[in-house]
Amino acid sequence: MGKGGASIPDEEWERFLREAEAGTSGAPEEPSARARMVTERLRGESGRSQGWRTYPPARRRRRAPWIVVGVLVVLGLLVAAVAPERVVGWFGGGGGDSAPLAAESERPSGPPAQASGQLPTLAEPFRGSPAAQWASGAEGVNLPEPRATGWMGQDQVAQALARTQDFLTSANLDPGVLRGERPGKAIALINPHQRDVQDYLAAAFRAPGRDSDPLLLFSRFAPAKARLVGDVVKTRGRITYREGRRGALEVTADVTYVYPVVRATAGSDDVARTIVRRELVMSWDNPAKVVTEPGTFSLVSYKSDTTNGGCDNTSGYFIPTFRSEHAAGQGSGEQVDPYDRSKSMDARMRASGEKECGTATRS
Repeated sequence: MGKGGASIPDEEWERFLREAEAGTSGAPEEPSARARMVTERLRGESGRSQGWRTYPPARRRRRAPWIVVGVLVVLGLLVAAVAPERVVGWFGGGGGDSAPLAAESERPSGPPAQASGQLPTLAEPFRGSPAAQWASGAEGVNLPEPRATGWMGQDQVAQALARTQDFLTSANLDPGVLRGERPGKAIALINPHQRDVQDYLAAAFRAPGRDSDPLLLFSRFAPAKARLVGDVVKTRGRITYREGRRGALEVTADVTYVYPVVRATAGSDDVARTIVRRELVMSWDNPAKVVTEPGTFSLVSYKSDTTNGGCDNTSGYFIPTFRSEHAAGQGSGEQVDPYDRSKSMDARMRASGEKECGTATRS
């Protein structure tokens, strides 16, 4: 599935893993997301991701769906002068005729330009949104060219990148999962020997709660509350990789997903959008050094930031609100543009502090 290299058969993947294991001395270690986080913190590397298990629940921000949009003309003119490429789509209404953006190969320098502010419809669910120019589904996730890294050769890196994309697709784009089903295909790609992660997954689908929230890794809507408009989810993001601990291939996926939804009741036409940005760090480990299974990764860390998924929601499903419900309340936290990918997830989480629900500047 990935660009820059063809997938290799599972048999070849397993053969390579066995050869790597046979060629290295020492007993493999069981992976632990918590151990990785503690190690990096003790090293004083403040820029490293927090471990998934120790991630503070109070920072899993669920921003309210309120829109506080103000266009500053002077700022707009300045942007047009110094970055004319960001003006594309300002005057086209964000409709389906807008030219698609090039893939995101690096972090953008600033947020996307304000669109027309037109409301979404059943026919144009992304109207008035920067996502109107984004690619659909897995096409919106930029894959880097594979190269030999750590214990893996170029072909094995290409295979790991393809399977990384498989996980993202199964966890965030699969129609059944979006309808609330258990993400079995995605879970099967997670190292079954990573005990703390497996315990989290079991609890998340048995009894969802603040410390066992499936929405931190998977996108699911309460089937009795909301349904997707059409079959298109807009995405924008990129996958990067480097050599990790013990020579592993450490892959980071930073992707924003935009889901257009209506109420589950028949005849609903009040379209809202739920916007989810996820950063996932995974380790494709050397089986000679870490207890793992062929074709699976160990979870290193996660970060998840959701707009219009339900403020302080622990139901295990996204529960969006709609325009007719906006009078019910408003987030009291800082204002954040959910389409702004110019800031790292670390910076976004630091800005949120301990606040649960903020205010989105647009949907």
